[in-house]
Amino acid sequence: MDHMDHIRNKLALLPDLPGCYLMKNKEGTIIYVGKAKVLKNRVRSYFTGSHNGKTQRLVLDITDFEYIVTSSNMEALILECNLIKKHMPRYNVQLKDDKTFPYLKITNETHPRLEVTRRVIKDKAKYFGPYPNAYAAQQTKKLLDRMYPLRKCGVMPKEVCLYYHMGQCLAPCEKEVQKSQYEEITQSIAAFLGGGHEAVKKDLQQKMQEAAEELYFERAKELRDQIMYIEALMEKQNINTADTKDRDVFGYAVDKGWMCVQILYMRQGKMIQRHSSAFPFYGEAYSDFMSYVTQYYSDNPALPQEILLPDAVREATAEDQPVKASSTPAAAGEADGAEEEPETAQEAAQREAAAAEAAAAGVVDAAGGAAAIQEWLGVKVLVPQRGLKKQMVRMACENGRVSLDEKFRLIERDEERTSGAAFSLGQSLGLESLHRIEAFDNSNIQGTNPVSAMVVFIDGKPARKEYRKYKVRTVQGPDDYETMREVIRRRYERVLKENLPMPDLIVVDGGKGQISAAVDILENELGLFIPVCGLVKDVKHKTAQLLVGDPPEPVGLARDSQEFYLLQRIQDEVHRFAITFHREQRGKSMVTSKLDSIPGIGEKRRKLLLKHFGSLKKIKEASIEDFRPLSIGEKLAGQILEALRDEEPVLQEDGAEHS
Repeated sequence: MDHMDHIRNKLALLPDLPGCYLMKNKEGTIIYVGKAKVLKNRVRSYFTGSHNGKTQRLVLDITDFEYIVTSSNMEALILECNLIKKHMPRYNVQLKDDKTFPYLKITNETHPRLEVTRRVIKDKAKYFGPYPNAYAAQQTKKLLDRMYPLRKCGVMPKEVCLYYHMGQCLAPCEKEVQKSQYEEITQSIAAFLGGGHEAVKKDLQQKMQEAAEELYFERAKELRDQIMYIEALMEKQNINTADTKDRDVFGYAVDKGWMCVQILYMRQGKMIQRHSSAFPFYGEAYSDFMSYVTQYYSDNPALPQEILLPDAVREATAEDQPVKASSTPAAAGEADGAEEEPETAQEAAQREAAAAEAAAAGVVDAAGGAAAIQEWLGVKVLVPQRGLKKQMVRMACENGRVSLDEKFRLIERDEERTSGAAFSLGQSLGLESLHRIEAFDNSNIQGTNPVSAMVVFIDGKPARKEYRKYKVRTVQGPDDYETMREVIRRRYERVLKENLPMPDLIVVDGGKGQISAAVDILENELGLFIPVCGLVKDVKHKTAQLLVGDPPEPVGLARDSQEFYLLQRIQDEVHRFAITFHREQRGKSMVTSKLDSIPGIGEKRRKLLLKHFGSLKKIKEASIEDFRPLSIGEKLAGQILEALRDEEPVLQEDGAEHS
């Protein structure tokens, strides 16, 4: 019985209940986790009907599945989140918990501090955020450090520091600070971060005026600077609502197998930041979107008062015109439910059809998903159908659509530029076609561990699967020309023997000598007439000139041209690849020589030691007891450790190393 017969038998036994399903590949590895309102309908939908390219790829990898029944949609939502975290399936949308987002934290200490953290734990501290990027969090902390005198130092000093003299610390290292003072500061920071910056700004303006009237001009200037910081930090807002609720507004868009999720952060009724995430998805679009939302709020203590979600299908595929945010009183009234536009019959029919389609497939619908998240988080979760809240969600979706469109346009533009650069370079060299370029570079240090490397560029883009490494066999010492001859010979003998694709151009790292060596082997030994060019570097080790012909002559290319940029990329890439390979070989030879120099260690024991410990560093750090599983006695173990530690590099004053 093949795996499809096995799957069909299991599909017939699926229950009409909510739950999670786990798709497995032929190795038994879990490759996708999903949730369903009706397991039977949802799981069956993978094996019936047609799918887009990405979902089809997932289905082709499935050879078995299992499922877990839950008592509600909410349980299925949470279980899916936990299963994704545990198994990290390759086809699932995966958010790296809260590590992606920085938070501001007021520590739960006797003398609290304000800090930026990406690690959210249950430590009774107060967390604010998340912030879309570290810069926004650091700038906010910088402002608050100026305004509120919380402790700045990690370890309490023995005497007051500069922060105390600047009025930015209460000096708990020398003075007794009442708990009530800290509570007042903490409440002020919480009010500010909760969106009450207008009240703080008014208070600072009043204090600045008082300081100026009393002729304390330096203090007035400090207060004025703080007001300016607040205005600069909080001016990034482009939509207002009449209420002062903190909201997270979600939207998403899908195209070409990719999804872009946008989050608009609204604090105190004002939009202050936006976060964007784009990633490939393989399952049903709305289910994967809800999976993202669930993971986003997993272990997140800094919850808003309200979460707005888009409707399933319609929001992601609607071809609406961008909706401009409005801050007029009428628009603000819509946010509270007043003067909202009634839903048209067509909109109602579309929504019901989308819901019916989702229900038929067993997908958790928008209303059900919102209700499950609301029950789980304990905050209000809405799927608005009209009014300003609907506009806000549509704005988030439109941002997602624009981001995806921009992404694909940039990819297309990059492809056009790279293929165009290859075509133009071919014209400059007088070649009819420049589809395939193979480039070579040699690497050694004073002749030790000589290696060479080849990289391949097709239509101006690296083809990394075709890169090759070469250990130089016949050349002794630092002879770059002979190394080039050996490697060219080995490469193109194999190309002829195995009928591999011929390059349109061979690029060597070097000047006339390297070009002549390559041409000699190709034409006089192998009978191949492939154009060869050389890339010469300047004193700063940057690509300076392209040489071609016999005898080689420089080709005039503008240094700011796409053709010259392509050559730079090729030279940098082959040099990087060769250097990396050389370091690997040099590291291995150093390990081998150090172990071989120890009496009592032969090839067999050397391999055994490296296999057991993993590296020379770990052998050095081992204790004598760690050698017993290898049947190495105390005496030999001591000799090994003594010999390796005696060879520790000693740093000179100028930074050079001697062994």
